Amino acid sequence: MKGNAMTDTTVYESFIHEIFKQDIAAAVRILEHMPESSASKVLYSLSPSTVVHAFKHLQISYAAELLKNADEDFIKEIFTLLDSHRAASILMYMPQDIRDGFKKLIPDKMKEEIRDLLTYPENSVGRIMTTDLVSFHKNTIAEEAIDTLRTLSKKHQAFSYAYVVDDDNQLVGVLNMHDLMLAQPDKTLDAISRKDVFSIHCFIDIRQAASEIAKRKYFAAPVVDSENHLLGIIKAERMIQGVKEDVTKDIQTMFGAGKDERVSSTIWFSMKKRLPWLNVNLATAFLAAAVVAMFEGIIAKITILAVFLPVVAGQGGNAGAQSLAVFMRGLIMREIPKDKIYSLILKEGKLGAINGFIIGVITAVIAWIWYGNPFLGIVIGLGMLVNLFFAGLSGASIPLMMKKVGLDPAQCSSIILTTVTDVVGFFAFLGFAVIFQGFLV
Repeated sequence: MKGNAMTDTTVYESFIHEIFKQDIAAAVRILEHMPESSASKVLYSLSPSTVVHAFKHLQISYAAELLKNADEDFIKEIFTLLDSHRAASILMYMPQDIRDGFKKLIPDKMKEEIRDLLTYPENSVGRIMTTDLVSFHKNTIAEEAIDTLRTLSKKHQAFSYAYVVDDDNQLVGVLNMHDLMLAQPDKTLDAISRKDVFSIHCFIDIRQAASEIAKRKYFAAPVVDSENHLLGIIKAERMIQGVKEDVTKDIQTMFGAGKDERVSSTIWFSMKKRLPWLNVNLATAFLAAAVVAMFEGIIAKITILAVFLPVVAGQGGNAGAQSLAVFMRGLIMREIPKDKIYSLILKEGKLGAINGFIIGVITAVIAWIWYGNPFLGIVIGLGMLVNLFFAGLSGASIPLMMKKVGLDPAQCSSIILTTVTDVVGFFAFLGFAVIFQGFLV
């Protein structure tokens, strides 16, 4: 009898393996109804790429349960292939001791991405959201969803809402239980779900989110990032009660997040953070001075050029600061997709060039009227055009580069930007003055 039972189990697992080859979504539904020990055994026997594909259809909480006892090699392979959003969600469901064990197994690049995903500002919705939710792939049919909900209800509290996501875990609909129960069994959730989903950005202030939820009389709302990835849900009762505990504190610390300067930091701590960059600023100021010194002869010959040096540099600095502010906000709000970084930087450069042309023409006309020499206007206008173009490129790219090398963009970007706009502005303006000096004297 015992031998027959073992044979039956082996046959059953082989059958599931065959289903995984044919239809992963169907195989996942079978997996969710199996005892955890049997489901884990099946999961560990699959190839890492198949497991990662299966995780797109598997409930996150169950995926975390199945991975808890996996061996190190298996975990390394899985987390190498997983996208950072899904990896972060799985880790959120794991006990602290298991997370700590996983720390050494996760690739460094993914650690950094997970840290960024789980670092939310004080008093933001991301700090108090919960991942205790149910989500289904949009191609799941109603009958299968109902069956899964029945299974989950044995382990969790009853859910009034479920969310519908696509292959990238982006929120595409909300599923009302009433609609689900009345739907035809073979209808996909994409057809049943309501598309006008009210969601809350993870960085929104808790008070603002509470106001929005109260206005709509909802008891919960999905939380998303700037790319509409489903991160969790925020419950009205938690905000009403003023619960402010940090649900991701431990995991953020685990990945080395959140130790930069704050307004409440001590003078000594702030000085250690700022003084090195002030020394860098001093060095870069001498660099700008060196550029001016290169053109000492032309300045001595045409002294009027010195009057316009701060104008060219100042406009470049202001234009660069505008681009810098936009990209700094984009970094904080995670609004800069990796596949669009270069196009967005180039856009800032184009915008700088357009603004530089307009400002250059205005400045050129003023210089012409003021000093009666049209070529002086041309020199200033061209210098302004070049400087604002590079100011746009620099303002967009510098914070990204600082973040890439592990420096705090908020502390060092403006210093480097000022250097770039001063050096480029002085060099362009005085360089054109050398070219046109025969018409300026």
